[in-house]
Amino acid sequence: MSALSAVELAERIAAGALSAREMVEACLTRIAERDGEIHAFAHLDPDYARAQADALDRHRKSGRPLGPLHGIPIGIKDIIDTADYPTENGSPLDVGRRPKKDAALVARLRAAGAVIIGKTITTEFAFLTPGPTRNPHNTAHTPGGSSQGSAAAVADGMIPLAVGTQTAGSVIRPASFCGVVAAKPSYGAVSMTGALTICEPFDTAGIFATTLEDAALILDAMFGFDPSDARTRPAPAPRLLAAVRSAPPLTPQFAIVKGPTWSAAEPALEGLLGEIAETLGDAADFVDLPDAFDNMAPAHWRIMVTNFARNLSHYVARDPSGVSQRMRDAIAEGAETSAVDYMSALDWKAALASGLDRVFDRYDAIITPAAPGEAPEGHGSTGNSAFNQLWTFVGAPAITLPVAKGPKGLPIGIQIVGRPGEDARLFRTARWLQDRLAEA
Repeated sequence: MSALSAVELAERIAAGALSAREMVEACLTRIAERDGEIHAFAHLDPDYARAQADALDRHRKSGRPLGPLHGIPIGIKDIIDTADYPTENGSPLDVGRRPKKDAALVARLRAAGAVIIGKTITTEFAFLTPGPTRNPHNTAHTPGGSSQGSAAAVADGMIPLAVGTQTAGSVIRPASFCGVVAAKPSYGAVSMTGALTICEPFDTAGIFATTLEDAALILDAMFGFDPSDARTRPAPAPRLLAAVRSAPPLTPQFAIVKGPTWSAAEPALEGLLGEIAETLGDAADFVDLPDAFDNMAPAHWRIMVTNFARNLSHYVARDPSGVSQRMRDAIAEGAETSAVDYMSALDWKAALASGLDRVFDRYDAIITPAAPGEAPEGHGSTGNSAFNQLWTFVGAPAITLPVAKGPKGLPIGIQIVGRPGEDARLFRTARWLQDRLAEA
C-alpha cells in the first residue's frame, strides 16, 4: 500500500476495495518494523487505532456519506492536543498530560474520516533541542525539526500523511531533509486552537505528504474559520485539490530568489537553482530582494523569543531543571526585550510583506531553497531554518518539492512560495512546476 497515494487509498476505501482496518494494519506493521530505528512516534496505541478503523468501516457499510479522508491514518505532532492520546510538547514537564478535547484541526480531520493513528515526536516546545527521531535516508543525519517525527514517519512509509507546525522552518526544512512534500499554508488559514502557543505572530500548522494531491487533500479538510482563533477569517474554502488538478490559464512566471540568508547555502544549491532557471527559460528570472530584507532575521528572532518569554516562562518557573539551557536562554533574552524593540520588530512584518507584494505583482510564485542543503550529520542540531524564516515572517504559503540529491546522496528540496492568501494558486503553480521539472 505504501506505493499508493493517500488520494488513491481514500478512493479504494470509499469503493470498498480496501477497508480502513486493512489500511491501519498495514501502517502498524510498517511502524513495528521501522520505528525502533527511526523513532518517529511519541505515542502509539495500536488497539485504539484499530478501534477507530473498525468504527469507520461500520460507518461505510451503513451507507452514510464518507468524508474525503475516510480511513486514512494521520500522525499528529505532539504539541497539538488530542483527547485520546497524551500531548506532552516534547518536554519532561508535560509527561502524562492529557488534554480534555481535540485541537480544532484534529477535530476537522476526524470529521473528514481520518484515523488519528498516533502522536509524532517534536523537539522540546517545538524549538531547537532535538528529539530522538532519525532521518530515514541515513540515520546518522538529522531529520530536521521541530516537526521531525511527522516528516520521518511519512518519508519512511509508516503513514501516508502527518501534521506539523512551523514558527520558523519546522515544516518546510524537515520535508527537504527527509525528501517528502510539505505545505505550510498562509498564516491564519488553519486554526491553531488547541496547539501549544509558542509565538502567536508566526505559529502555523502544516502537513507532510508524498504528493501534491495528497497535500491538498489533507489541507482541504483543515482549512476554515474558527471563532476561537482570531487569526482565522470567515472566507470560502480554497478547494486546493481542485486547484492542483487544474491547469494555469497562462504559463506561470517565477522569481528565483536567493534571499537575505544566501550565505548559509551549501555549494550544491547554486547549481540546482541554475539548472531550474535553465529549464524554465523565459518563465523564470533571478530576483534580488532589497537590502531592507536583511532586517528580517533579527526581527524574527526578537519577536520569537519575546513570545517564548510570554508563553513558556511558566515552565521555567515550575522547574528550571526540566527545561533545556537553550530554551531557558531564549526565554531570558525575550524577557529582557523592551516594548519599543518588540514593536519595532513587528513593524518589519508589514514593511517586508509590502516589498514582496511588488514581486508577486509580476510573478506567480517564488522559487527559493527549502534548506541550506542536505540534512547535516549528527543529532545535536536540527539544521538551519535560514531559508524559511522570511516566508513565515510575512505569513506566506510555502510548499516543499523534493527535486534532487546532494553530494552525500541525501534529498534536497526547493521551496515554492506564494502571495499570502493565495494558497490555491500556489498549489496549481507548484503542480505545473513539478511537471515541467519532471519532463526535463
